[in-house]
Amino acid sequence: QIEESAINLWNWAVTKHSGSVISDEQRAKLRFVACRLVCLCEGNDPPEGTIRRQILMSMKTGKGWIDIGKAELADGFLEIAMGSIEKLYAKLLKRSNDEADIPVHKADVEKDLFKVLSYQAESAVAQGDFQKAMMCVQRCKDMLMRLPKETCYLSILCYNFGVETYEWKKYEHSSFWLSQSYEIGKMDVKYCTGKEMQAKVLRLLATAYLEWDCNLYLDKALKAINLANEESLHPAGFFLKVKILLKSRASDEDIKAALAEFLHREVSLDSCLNTAKLLLEHGRESVGFDFLKSVAERFESSPDFGRITLVHIEFLLQNKRELLAKQKVEEIIIGHYTGKQLLPENLNQLHIILWDRAAKKYEAKNFSEALQWYNYSVSFYTPGQIDQNLAKLQRNMASCYLHLKQLDKAKEAVKEAERCDPNSIFTQFSVYKIAVLENNTDKAVEAVIAMGKLAEKQSQHEDKLLVDGNTGTDLLSLAAQIALENEQQVVAIKALEYLSEHSQDCQQVFAALKCLVRLMLSKVMAENEERREGYLLNNTTSAAHKRLAEPFTEENLTGDRRILEAHWFRKVAWNLAVQFQNCPEKMRDFFVLSFKLSQFCPSDKAVLIAQKTCLLMAAAIDLEMGRQQDTTPSEQMELLTEALQHLQACKEIWKVLKFSGDFAKDPTDTLLLLYEFEARAKLNDPELNNLMESVWQQPQIEIKTLEIIASLAMESPARYPLLCKKALKSALSLHRKQPVVDTVRFSKCVHSLINLSLPPGVSDVEACVLQEVWGYFEDALSMVSSTEAYPEMEILWLMTRAWNTGIFQYSIGNYKEAEQWCGLGMRFLSHLGSLKKSYE
Repeated sequence: QIEESAINLWNWAVTKHSGSVISDEQRAKLRFVACRLVCLCEGNDPPEGTIRRQILMSMKTGKGWIDIGKAELADGFLEIAMGSIEKLYAKLLKRSNDEADIPVHKADVEKDLFKVLSYQAESAVAQGDFQKAMMCVQRCKDMLMRLPKETCYLSILCYNFGVETYEWKKYEHSSFWLSQSYEIGKMDVKYCTGKEMQAKVLRLLATAYLEWDCNLYLDKALKAINLANEESLHPAGFFLKVKILLKSRASDEDIKAALAEFLHREVSLDSCLNTAKLLLEHGRESVGFDFLKSVAERFESSPDFGRITLVHIEFLLQNKRELLAKQKVEEIIIGHYTGKQLLPENLNQLHIILWDRAAKKYEAKNFSEALQWYNYSVSFYTPGQIDQNLAKLQRNMASCYLHLKQLDKAKEAVKEAERCDPNSIFTQFSVYKIAVLENNTDKAVEAVIAMGKLAEKQSQHEDKLLVDGNTGTDLLSLAAQIALENEQQVVAIKALEYLSEHSQDCQQVFAALKCLVRLMLSKVMAENEERREGYLLNNTTSAAHKRLAEPFTEENLTGDRRILEAHWFRKVAWNLAVQFQNCPEKMRDFFVLSFKLSQFCPSDKAVLIAQKTCLLMAAAIDLEMGRQQDTTPSEQMELLTEALQHLQACKEIWKVLKFSGDFAKDPTDTLLLLYEFEARAKLNDPELNNLMESVWQQPQIEIKTLEIIASLAMESPARYPLLCKKALKSALSLHRKQPVVDTVRFSKCVHSLINLSLPPGVSDVEACVLQEVWGYFEDALSMVSSTEAYPEMEILWLMTRAWNTGIFQYSIGNYKEAEQWCGLGMRFLSHLGSLKKSYE
């Protein structure tokens, strides 16, 4: 009954899988159950049919586990299959009395035996057991004389092993399997894999030799690729041969001979161009350029001929042969007007090359050269042609002319841009710049108005920048700046007036006014450096705060107006704080002043956010100033105390803010915590313990926060090694729980923990500390073993620390511990990359 149920289950799994009702893994599990049940029902002397069924089920169950990547589960079933084959063979021999029947019986079981061995080889490769896989494949090879039809299958199987091990970077194993694949493929002409497959095997074999050790196995790689090309010439085979010759530093003559052989074959233009690029990348300029000439002759009649010229131009430019590149471009221009036009896609690519070269010349302030490259691009446009790219080209040329002080030519270029694309805000901006330089106020004002209208329409031009009109606002602000730089106050004011009068965005209006104020203040700063500080601090922000604090009546200052002025000046103070970022003390004063001004405004959400930000910035600056080396202890204490006061006020505002909306992604809580921790730690404040108790109780504290706490805990004058270690341990624990571990940060965390527990230069360390440090090394080794992204210098450091610890233990006679630590260091050695040989 059980056997019948198991067979029914097996058949059900086959039916459902063919109908895509169950997955491969589900089928493998069902086969596992069915096969185990059938094996349990086996008697002492099962009939031949039962044994054959058991062989089939065991093989397919094992293969199923292999196919879903669980090879370790396959081995037991494959062993069962092997045992059943032996039983079947013995039963067949027992049944027969004639020795002549033995080969017949042997042939009867050999097909199944071949399959089981090949599956065992697959399983062994998947599990990294090279010796077992090699043994299984050798037994399969021995059977090919009797099973010639399996030659192709075994050859491809070995090829697949070669591919897998190559991908795992096991090049020695890969080269073995690929060699086996090639040899097996030659064993039977009738059932071989074919010349193309043989060539494919040999090409990968050559590549494996190169990757394994390009210096040691160059000859083998060259031999393999020559065999591949003899079997079946393929562009990839030729390309690889050239690559090998280049790696082996073959003479130009040898490479030329290989190239000549290649050109005698039917090859694609892409293959030729890729080969040319390879030659030039390896510094074989002479051979590369000669090859390009030959390719040009070969494909002279091809409609895609222009691609060769473009590659030639690109490499000439890369090799700093600009004159020759220019000659090539000029030849293309002549051809363009004599019936030898480039294909549209090639012409577009040429424009990209020309513009890119011009842009580099422009960045290098070589405006004449930039113009020459732009002019080449212009040559491909017909007179009178209207094209947005041409408009952009003319604007770029106008910029070059302006830098060269050639105003008339710049005017002509802008005029042409205006003809091609008058509705571009960038074109109108170019018109505006020319008008300002000519001192043509009316024309400049007209251009500003046109720019404003275009910005309002939120037009999206070829530059793809005007997605929300912000670029229009930026250009209008820039227009005002240009006018002021050219001492044209009227035009600048007009631009700002247009912005403030016609903008529907209140913030935009204030932005225009602030821009005007900043420009005026910058003028004052330029005139008198000493006067600047007094003017900015006393006559603007401080004076505004004083006036707003005075008693007032509705006649001289309405409540709304008072609020408006408070908003205006708090923003001015904010902007001045940003402007003084190179002067921390002034920057802090302006943030504090902006906070004080905002206290005259209604406590809405925006104002509360601004107040919170001002106080946070003020606290941050106090802390930064306290970190400076030239700060005295008394000054540092004063700064840290001030920072705590700012943070206390900020906390109160933040409590109110959190009730007014969703601030889930706001980092304020984290910043408040870190700033308060730093201040209290450096003040040796007894409240620090209470603060940290609340931190350890947080369920979702960020790794970065813990790392910063650890760093601050040891930043002078603070020194809390136990707290630092606790934070680092928590961070390390969180790192391990991440779906994708940041190995760089993980390595730094381990580094810090080891240094903290085992400081450099300290030799007298207790055994329990060494045991703790050993755990950190083990954590690091586990991570190094599971990823290739672990920083090599950190692996080197870990290796060195472990080794030196072992050496110290040796020096004091602790030989067992010395062996352990030195052994630990050597375990890291195996994970070193380029540095491994230096330390091995």
